[in-house]
Amino acid sequence: MTDTFSLDHARSLDAADPLPTLRDEFHVPRFGDGEQAYFVGNSLGLQPRGTRAQVEDVLDKWSMEAVEGHFRGHSQWMSYHELMREPLARLVGAEPAEVVAMNSLTANLHLMMVGFYRPTSERPAILVEAGSFPSDRYAVESQIRFHGFDPATDLVEVQPDEPGGTISMQAIERAIAEHGPRLALVLWPGVQYRTGQAFDLREITRLAHAQGAVCGLDLAHAVGNTELHLHDSGADFAVWCHYKYLNSGPGAVAGCFVHARHAQTDRPRFAGWWGHEAQTRFQMGPHFRPTPGAEGWQLSNPPILGLAPLRASLDLFDRVGMPALRAKSLRLTGYLESLITGHLADVLQVLTPADPASRGCQLSLRVVGGRERGRALFDDLAANGVLGDWREPDVIRISPAPLYNTHEDVFRFAQAVQSWQGRSGA
Repeated sequence: MTDTFSLDHARSLDAADPLPTLRDEFHVPRFGDGEQAYFVGNSLGLQPRGTRAQVEDVLDKWSMEAVEGHFRGHSQWMSYHELMREPLARLVGAEPAEVVAMNSLTANLHLMMVGFYRPTSERPAILVEAGSFPSDRYAVESQIRFHGFDPATDLVEVQPDEPGGTISMQAIERAIAEHGPRLALVLWPGVQYRTGQAFDLREITRLAHAQGAVCGLDLAHAVGNTELHLHDSGADFAVWCHYKYLNSGPGAVAGCFVHARHAQTDRPRFAGWWGHEAQTRFQMGPHFRPTPGAEGWQLSNPPILGLAPLRASLDLFDRVGMPALRAKSLRLTGYLESLITGHLADVLQVLTPADPASRGCQLSLRVVGGRERGRALFDDLAANGVLGDWREPDVIRISPAPLYNTHEDVFRFAQAVQSWQGRSGA
């Protein structure tokens, strides 16, 4: 029988996998005579090989047509953002009119809170998870202060109640019930960035709405990672970035969802001319008439060169589909977990929930023995061509992305940990 802790076994798993890797569709960083084992798609996804052609298409159009590029051809710039509409909707489980690619994640979060965080003296509070991504926390704190309230009393943080720092649904339910009469907004992640825990977004939305609160979602670590059903979830809005699992480049244009029931909303918003209804936009009238749906939240004409890489990535996701990618993700992350628990448990502690339904690609790992040993292992892995990422004070995140990672990559990680353990005398 093949030793399960072996390169041959990993390669046999790749050979038998129902979804062959699309690794050849990406530029994988080199290491020595081969390629890096890259597990940082949760921070910056690899560049699809089709990206350059999409960007050069825009550059060529600009060089040959100049301003007329706004109005000519299928990829004319006037409607360029609309090319992302249907594939984005398929990716996140939304209606096409509910999604738009625009701005950056935190800018979109602020724009959404303008309309959906409407605090009163009786209901001023925002509920988030403790340890939320700093940008989210800064944004909600600043919004609370902007409206004249105090984050010390009106920012509610749900504390972890499970081993490894994860949060049970019972804890979320208790917090929403306890603070319900004061809650204006529940802002929750699809996947928590540090622990890798995934949440039941439909249930969290239901709990928020039952208390009369709005529900918004940060999907930075969920989009392109887990199967999403945003329309059916009932969430009021969602925001996300495209530079992680969506492989659209550093600082890529972000995404936004506004539920269809708000398509004709009269909620306050910060308006800009690109959110004005398209058929009368160039009449340059003084009164803003929003485009129905998420596109009505746009401000300025979109950055075409910034959107071009997203087209290349969405083509890949459309070709494979999220159900097949999610199934492969379960296989890769399950294999990673089995190698750790079966062979490396005296070195690594898995913080991410063991239930596959409660996680995405990412496993968050704590090195037994404390931060100094954890950092030593992380640095050694990088020096040997195995790249994860480090989150203070003591977490290594390893995220096998199903579009380009393989079982062989996963084995290389485990083998590198075992080698470090032998050399360090641990």
